[in-house]
Amino acid sequence: MNSTALVIFLLTYVLASTRGLERWGLERPTVALLGALACVLFGVLDPTQALASIDGSTLLLLFGMMGLGAFLALDGFFDHVESRLVQLARTPSRLLAWIVFGAGVTSALVTNDAVCVLGAPVVVRLIRRHQLPPLPFLLALATSANTGSVATLVGNPQNMLCASLGHLNYLDHLLVFLPLAAVCLLINFAFLRWAFRAALARARLELSEAAPLPLASSSKTTLFVIVGTALAYSLGGHLAWTAVGAFGLLIVLQRRLTRDLWAHVDWSLLLFFGGLFVVVRGFDASGVPDWLFRHFPLLGTARADSLAAFARLSTLFLVGSNIVSNVPFILVIEKQMLTLPDPRWGWELLAMASTFAGNLTLLGSVANVIVAEAGREVGGIGFVDYAKIGAPLALLTTALGTLWIHCIAG
Repeated sequence: MNSTALVIFLLTYVLASTRGLERWGLERPTVALLGALACVLFGVLDPTQALASIDGSTLLLLFGMMGLGAFLALDGFFDHVESRLVQLARTPSRLLAWIVFGAGVTSALVTNDAVCVLGAPVVVRLIRRHQLPPLPFLLALATSANTGSVATLVGNPQNMLCASLGHLNYLDHLLVFLPLAAVCLLINFAFLRWAFRAALARARLELSEAAPLPLASSSKTTLFVIVGTALAYSLGGHLAWTAVGAFGLLIVLQRRLTRDLWAHVDWSLLLFFGGLFVVVRGFDASGVPDWLFRHFPLLGTARADSLAAFARLSTLFLVGSNIVSNVPFILVIEKQMLTLPDPRWGWELLAMASTFAGNLTLLGSVANVIVAEAGREVGGIGFVDYAKIGAPLALLTTALGTLWIHCIAG
């Protein structure tokens, strides 16, 4: 067992999970990069092994999806949405519904993190302009972006990783998870509306007679290409190259200078994932995961096709995704997934549980942190405040998802 690799992994994880890193001149991507460098400097991995551990397909897919989101931002799409929301909703409860279902559907197309980066300022402006209670609307954006992203293999980074490592098919995944996502978004909305019924009843929207901002023709082009991208995925297109191809097509069609786009691409997130791939590969080489799974096998004594086995796996995936964080956990458990009698359904279960795990705690998803940081000027989201809504929502949707997948797989 390589103790050096274990120490590097633990230090990287602990530091990346620590709030207030900026006080020490560190950020999560920096920590991941330093952890990757340490793996090479201390001989845990040689340079060739370190480079080979980086999953280029996942990074390329993430880049392509962020590029599509960048076009929506530059096209003024979210400004148009903001101007339309109040007129369409007319009441706070309906506005909550529009945010939940709008963020849920959009996250399935352009990833939950991108939706929260682009949508959080819109929600904050609505809260300030109409003196709305912050928590229900901030939580609506964060939780529904996580919930809705389960529908597709490009909805969030962990789904992208499961698709790449588990060789999952986009259309097969969509057919299974679209109904689940729809039901879970309804649960998401109903739970938020019930939990904040008193605050929503007291709130009012200031309706305006002003005409909403028109939808720019460039936004229509971008939306058309995004829908075309989803269709290409369904027809078997390579996830990463289809996303990048769509991004390139928009650059050509809209003849926009690319320097305008780069500011809307989260390069630090790509760096974070790249460094994390190396650190987790080093941890895997330490022998610790093999030791753990020899003593605690994935299925235990449960029959592979039983509901108990599915429940055991989803519980492990849910807890592991919050202890180690979803992406590192998926990388750590990759080899063990091959030991399952039907790895395909194991990967699908992992994609579902690691997605809904994002709602368990405030730190369970990058999307949550993005919304919490953007919402600080209107009160933000506290850890306990988030847990009161997110934890029961995560547990309920994961249980429903487990039962659904078991029925489909059986």
